[in-house]
Amino acid sequence: MQTEQITREILESQAFRDLLDKHVADSLAAFVEHQEKRAGQASLIERIVRVEEAQRSHEALTRVLLEQINLRFEEMQKYMDSRFEQVEKRFEQIDKRFEQIEKRFEQVDKRFEQIEKRFEQVDKRFEQIEKRFEQVDKRFEQVDSRFEALTRRLDRFMIWTLGLVASSTALIITVLK
Repeated sequence: MQTEQITREILESQAFRDLLDKHVADSLAAFVEHQEKRAGQASLIERIVRVEEAQRSHEALTRVLLEQINLRFEEMQKYMDSRFEQVEKRFEQIDKRFEQIEKRFEQVDKRFEQIEKRFEQVDKRFEQIEKRFEQVDKRFEQVDSRFEALTRRLDRFMIWTLGLVASSTALIITVLK
């Protein structure tokens, strides 16, 4: 009985239970791992076959996709070529317009040169007119000085005349008295 009691105590102890749980868990894990390896080896061949089939179908899809991409690139190239041709034609038209504008600018430059020449001629005429005005100013100054001299002479004449009239009147009055 004692062995039974010891056996019971051992079986009921926490340390034994922990030890038992650990060993059972390790054994179960090893068993499951071994079974998975065996199952994996069987399914591994099936997987390899499936992967090869998937790879073949993927390669076929990739080829089709690459062909489609190449067709699309060819279409894009044709489209871009036509667009570039249109752009080139537009640039040629713009070049022609710029040439016309340059010709117009050249004509405008020539006109401006003619206008500048005319302005130079007008400037020369204004200089001549200015010289004439200076001469007229000198003449007016001469006339003005003549008028001043004449005015002085008239003033003297008037003073002399007034003096003569006044003195002759005084003389007549004294003689008459």
